[in-house]
Amino acid sequence: MRDGASSADAAIDDAHGDTGHEEEGAEASASPPPPLFDDSITSEIAALIDDGRTYAKAEVAFQKIRAKIAGKHIAIALVCGIIAIVLLHIAFLALAVGLVIALAPLVTIWGAIGIVVGALVLLVVLLGLKAKSSGQKLAGLFASDEKDEETA
Repeated sequence: MRDGASSADAAIDDAHGDTGHEEEGAEASASPPPPLFDDSITSEIAALIDDGRTYAKAEVAFQKIRAKIAGKHIAIALVCGIIAIVLLHIAFLALAVGLVIALAPLVTIWGAIGIVVGALVLLVVLLGLKAKSSGQKLAGLFASDEKDEETA
């Protein structure tokens, strides 16, 4: 009979929702479900993202300052280069005038001018031919690739 009484008591307890383990059931229903992500991991990821943004902002600021400084140095170099070319031009003019003055006593003034101008024109022609030759060699470097592709 003991078995029949215990089974009847269990049926009554089940009907009332009483399983005999009130403490375990109360704890299970009172605790919230576990979070999908641990709060410490999400806070670390948020800190990492914030650090990444801070780093990116600092890098952009650094590159802006670097570009500004480079721009100033480029401007200074450009101005100095232009001034150097102008001064070199003036020096060549002074050399030409000096040669005319130096040659004038040996040949007439017109002869001195002719000699200086002729020498300068000859120098210009030689430099022009050298530039043309270098340009053709440069074009040949790129043309050989195109010919190889066409024959293939």
